[in-house]
Amino acid sequence: MKAAVIYQKGELPQYVDFAEPTIQNDDEVLVSVKAVAIKHFDKGRANGSHYSSDAPQQSGRVIGGDGVCLLDDDTRVYGMGVSGMLAEKATIYKSRIVPIPATLDDATAAALPNAVIGSAMGFKFKADIQPGDVVLINGATGFTGRVAVQIAKHYGAGKVIVTGRNQQSLDDLLTLGADEAISVLQDDEAFKAQINAIHTQTPIDVIMDYLWGHTAEMILACIKGDGSFTNRIRYVSVGAMAGDSIQLSAANLRSVDLQLSGSGLGAWSKKQVGQFFTEILPEMFELAAKGKLQVETINVKLEDIAELWDLDVDGGKRLVVTI
Repeated sequence: MKAAVIYQKGELPQYVDFAEPTIQNDDEVLVSVKAVAIKHFDKGRANGSHYSSDAPQQSGRVIGGDGVCLLDDDTRVYGMGVSGMLAEKATIYKSRIVPIPATLDDATAAALPNAVIGSAMGFKFKADIQPGDVVLINGATGFTGRVAVQIAKHYGAGKVIVTGRNQQSLDDLLTLGADEAISVLQDDEAFKAQINAIHTQTPIDVIMDYLWGHTAEMILACIKGDGSFTNRIRYVSVGAMAGDSIQLSAANLRSVDLQLSGSGLGAWSKKQVGQFFTEILPEMFELAAKGKLQVETINVKLEDIAELWDLDVDGGKRLVVTI
């Protein structure tokens, strides 16, 4: 079969002939792959920068962790890969399969799950989002951030504030449900002044952070209390595009009712992961099929993987490989 294979960490994937995977236990099934989204997660695992990455075998490893595929009876499903998914054939977990609505296209179905994992899991299980909550999404101009805005509104957020670098993308987010947009390109004092003004008028309840780094330090400084009673703030770290480490004042933890947590691999319980496949993702697929959850993709072919691997996809779109 044809597949996208890496042989050394950091190298570009190669479009080569590779041995078809075989089923190893009863919770696996062999499928034909139709579409796979290329995420920061996949690139991080390939180059070794993600905390869950491991070294490829000497004979090479097929990349890609999930995607849209066909079962033997041509049922179209989303599956989580046992073997690498960027190939004509793959093995997936039977326990991690989600049927795809007939009206939902392959590219959207392939692109959505990672963004849903990166937003809905944090909102539901870490932030315990409630109807009427004021939500700040730090770094919302990427693909996952755009999905997060729409999911926050779907979960009943009373107000959604977004931050980001790309002004056009910030403007677009206002059409997707965001209520206020703040540029992170302005100077620190102007950025903090906007956050402070919003927090004073409508106290922020949930912060979903895809950037971390210096922007997180500024936001945390803005929500630090003065000894008065405060609302409960749930701060969830999902990504670290602006830096992996921050300086955190102990006063932040003592002066405000602050819950600081992370949402990612290893941070969820088995029950919560199970709910993703049985409840959360099926609901999001249905929303997308009805046009109530909107995403944009750039579709490419598997044979072009090496040339397109480092393609700079901006504007909140997702690169999807069709097979």
